[in-house]
Amino acid sequence: MSRKVVVLGEVRDGSLRNVSFEAIAAAKTVAEGGEVVGVLVGDSVSDLSAGLIHHGADRVVVVEDEKLKLYTSDGYAQALLAVLDQEKPEGLVLGHTSLGKDLSPRIAGKLASGLISDATAVEVTGGNVVFTRPIYSGKAFEKKIVTDGLIFATVRPNNIAPLEKDESRSGEVAALSVEIKDLRAIIKEVVRKASEGVDLSEAKVVISGGRGVKSADGFQPLKELAAVLGGAVGASRGACDADYCDYSLQIGQTGKVVTPDLYIACGISGAIQHLAGMSNSKVIVAINKDPEANIFKVADYGIVGDLFEVVPLLTEEFKKLKVHS
Repeated sequence: MSRKVVVLGEVRDGSLRNVSFEAIAAAKTVAEGGEVVGVLVGDSVSDLSAGLIHHGADRVVVVEDEKLKLYTSDGYAQALLAVLDQEKPEGLVLGHTSLGKDLSPRIAGKLASGLISDATAVEVTGGNVVFTRPIYSGKAFEKKIVTDGLIFATVRPNNIAPLEKDESRSGEVAALSVEIKDLRAIIKEVVRKASEGVDLSEAKVVISGGRGVKSADGFQPLKELAAVLGGAVGASRGACDADYCDYSLQIGQTGKVVTPDLYIACGISGAIQHLAGMSNSKVIVAINKDPEANIFKVADYGIVGDLFEVVPLLTEEFKKLKVHS
């Protein structure tokens, strides 16, 4: 059964986030040969339409308004609901990002629709679109289907492979005029505390520090290793609580959930709350002085040693490998 599926392209700092392309790939599966319609919401975002089409969208609908320059759930909901009213799709896919987690329940409530959140896989089995999502802090997985109405889901970044970019693809780009009114919240300014560089939630490599880094300066070796590997730096709640770093770097049940190809845990004991945020990483490397640390139970590779000795050695070896590759 072919379906029309709408995908919201997420824009940050004038560029499409990678999760937008992963959402298109998921939408292609849901569509089963039907049409995938990309949506862009913002102030000056129409130039990004080609990116959605090159990654699999068949056409793009753009909603532009000065009031949409910065995200508000009120404004974006009005824009997306107007697109849905025009397109009347059978499916809707968003990224399970801060924006997606805020916006999707609002849309589901307005439409009186169900919502499958934080999907890590999607497939068609026995005539049903089946979504897989983690439960119990990632210790188990459940499979869910939509039995009636809109197939609405958010997909976790770094889990569904995007389609290969094809710059020969073309598609219609149409503007939709929406009156954005009665905004109850207006964003005057956004102050970012997060470090510059690779987006933590979409990073392919994450180097994380726990209480074992001992101080804010203790994160410096981790930052150097992350720079060599093109990765991002994260932290446990313990490191954040100790004021070694900002809470924007926190990974865990009450922080960000990451699923990189490589996760290196440095001086992290492995509390269950932290494991909930990173245990589904493809490869986990743990560095800890305590051979009994819980983190070793989920690690693919463990190094028992002082992170201040081990991490610089790893950095030097990776530098050598990059020179010779």
